[in-house]
Amino acid sequence: MNRRSFLTSSSLAAAATLAVRVVPDAAAQAGTATRSPVVETSLGRIRGYVDKGVHAFRGVPYAASTAGANRFLPPQPAAPWAGVRDAVELGLRAPQAQDARVPEWFVMDRTEPQGEDCLVVNVWTPGLNDNTRRPVVVWLHGGGFTGGSNGFLAYDGANLARRHNVVVVGVNHRLNVFGFLYLGDLGGSRYRSGNVGMLDIVAALEWVKANADRFGGDASSVTIFGQSGGGSKVSTLLGMPAAKGLFHRALAMSGSQVRSIPREQATQTARALLAKLNLGPNQVDELHTLPMRRIRGAFIEGGAGIGGFAPVVDGTSIPAHIFDPTATEISADVPLMIGSTETEQTWNESQLYDPLSDAELREDVARQLRNDETAAQRVIDVYKANRPQASNLDLYLILASDASGFRTGTDLQAIRKAEQRRAPVYKYYFQWYSPVRGGMLRSMHTMDVPFVFYNHEIAATELGTGPDVAPLSEQMSATFIQFARTGNPNNGSIPNWPAHDSSLKQTLVWNKQVAVVNDPYGREKAALAAGRGQPSAGGRRGGGPAAQ
Repeated sequence: MNRRSFLTSSSLAAAATLAVRVVPDAAAQAGTATRSPVVETSLGRIRGYVDKGVHAFRGVPYAASTAGANRFLPPQPAAPWAGVRDAVELGLRAPQAQDARVPEWFVMDRTEPQGEDCLVVNVWTPGLNDNTRRPVVVWLHGGGFTGGSNGFLAYDGANLARRHNVVVVGVNHRLNVFGFLYLGDLGGSRYRSGNVGMLDIVAALEWVKANADRFGGDASSVTIFGQSGGGSKVSTLLGMPAAKGLFHRALAMSGSQVRSIPREQATQTARALLAKLNLGPNQVDELHTLPMRRIRGAFIEGGAGIGGFAPVVDGTSIPAHIFDPTATEISADVPLMIGSTETEQTWNESQLYDPLSDAELREDVARQLRNDETAAQRVIDVYKANRPQASNLDLYLILASDASGFRTGTDLQAIRKAEQRRAPVYKYYFQWYSPVRGGMLRSMHTMDVPFVFYNHEIAATELGTGPDVAPLSEQMSATFIQFARTGNPNNGSIPNWPAHDSSLKQTLVWNKQVAVVNDPYGREKAALAAGRGQPSAGGRRGGGPAAQ
């Protein structure tokens, strides 16, 4: 696959799945699972399964189906059920595009069926009814705001629950047009929120508050965490009044939400979508009667003015931009951990084996900067000075990652949150490079996910099985869970990690040797910022989804 043809599918970067071959559920494959005890939830009784000491419950409803009359409206309560409901199979994922062009090795995805009855959670816990109050960590999946599912193998919470004695909850919610179509200025007050996909997550957090103790968890110790689009969802929740008090710590991996979509822009998108569906601006209610496939098809086909479905500053559910011009006050007292990987852009470029000449590097950097090649060379010289052994392709991937929203957004959120001086911010930089496929993946977008979940064995195809893999997974998972327990990630497995501030910019660098560094590679990022001619358009190579 050549450079240009691969980039025709680079929008799939937002999917934030991990590149490994699909395999059956490990417990089902090994035949080691047994039936769990019955749990009485707020909506009814459920039974899951137990495998190697972890109780798992899948596809548990937390709100009603979003089809028909509930479409494009805030989540509605689910009806209680009688009897015992089996909770052993994944629930539906939200309606979304599925692209057959993705190579099999590229996606760690069970590809469970889609549907509008998708408001479900998966729960993993080491104990039930054992008088233990465990921290609860709520995972928000990647995929931007348009795709993905908590069903991905990389997100399986069994190992994290078992290793660190926590309750893990994964959430499915509405996405793309179904979750972020703003109709408030066209359809009236019943459509006042353009963020029903985020309100789904709020409803899931309310379910956690009501049910945590039934799964051995502590509703007063809830941490939200997510990667890529999930990190952007974490960032968005920090600025939502309805979510205040439902979580106590926040952890955003390679995802930010400095600014959201202005209401006026979102209204224009809604007009364009209605027109594609042959509806006028005064026919919003007709959307409830259309087949789901037709609405999904209009989103997938796109067209003039259709796209960019993401959180909207609607004045109600999201009253203002969350980190612009300053950090939101709504969650000022919530500790935050945030960071990114060194070569986020390898996600977009991971099929590009060909090296770059000096001239090609200048050309690509000039496009990235929206400036001339003289300015590009000045920036390249700074990057080369600190990384004399790096190839031109290495330099480009690092520079493009620094220029993307993955890095600029997370850096800016960390600084603005720290400037409030109300709660600590812990900043990290993931620099570990995978040795597989000749090292071509480097430190790509999503590479840190299996380390945090202690799922490095599941992801061996992409991480390898070297002697540094398991220790790094132990360090990262232990550190993230220590933050979830206390709001401070420091533990015996890492050096002392001070909270981030805008002057020293203390950052934990994850690598074979873990270290705390003040403002790592700050000189390069300063040169990059100074060299920009206009806001970057990403150039010939993929620019990545900038969630800001």
